Amino acid sequence: MARSLQASPQWDRITKFWVTEDAAVDLTDFKSDTRNYNISLWNPEANGIRYLKTLVYDLATRLGPDDWARLRKIRNRSVGDPLTVRYEGEELCLDYAQAVLELGFIEQRVTLRGARVLEIGAGYGRTCHAMLSNHDLAEYCIIDLRNTLHLSRRYLREVLDDAQFAKLRFVQVEDIDEVLHSAHFDLCINIHSFTEMMPETVQGYLDLIDEKCAAFYAKNPLGKFLDKKLDGHFKGDEAVRLAMQTGPLRKVIDIFDSEALAAAVPDFVDAYRPAAGWRCAAEARAVPWSYFWQAVFTKDGPRP
Repeated sequence: MARSLQASPQWDRITKFWVTEDAAVDLTDFKSDTRNYNISLWNPEANGIRYLKTLVYDLATRLGPDDWARLRKIRNRSVGDPLTVRYEGEELCLDYAQAVLELGFIEQRVTLRGARVLEIGAGYGRTCHAMLSNHDLAEYCIIDLRNTLHLSRRYLREVLDDAQFAKLRFVQVEDIDEVLHSAHFDLCINIHSFTEMMPETVQGYLDLIDEKCAAFYAKNPLGKFLDKKLDGHFKGDEAVRLAMQTGPLRKVIDIFDSEALAAAVPDFVDAYRPAAGWRCAAEARAVPWSYFWQAVFTKDGPRP
């Protein structure tokens, strides 16, 4: 019996252009070029969205019941058309997956009912959205640059109800001393923005936290990376140069080396401790990123 066993038109094309007769001549880089991208690995440059959604889907499988309960309380997560996966009937994007994990970490160390919260650098406001959706806070104050404040104000007005939005206060960086001169907060939050500030600016904010806050949650990288393969330095050499100057932790590390990451943790704890009178109540890796760490610091003595 004759068998019809032949390459498909798709593989005819792959053989013609990528896995050619010369493919086996030099194996030096074949696992990270178009030969392997057509045999066993999707090209990460062309399949970034697929890899992102794979990451989100895998993260969804790891969320616990408490995480899903927090997520379901956050309404209007689809505003802005995020990249999502659907898992057991629930839409999930990477931003809000991280938000519920961050919130779960904070809840175990800080009492949030009736709390006054200060966030330094809120992005578009997803952390604020998650916290106000899950806890009856007394106030949520955001410090940020003018343009970013416009974005977070617009987004939070869209996703929060009137009662929740009324608890917000937006403060431009240059107005901090005037607006917050007599304010005190139960918790301060900084997520991935101290690493983008000049070191002296970070110290200024840590002094502010020491003066006005009873607890501090920090989530930032353990160090810098320079491997061009990771992002292609797509913003240009000037962006790389500027990035290397910012943050309290500027040592270049291999962000996919577990031993290098573990060795950097003590420096993280020291760098983000607001002052000598503060203790680190808890610290851990900030999933899903290999090189992000999180910590909750609490101030010794009575609360403000």
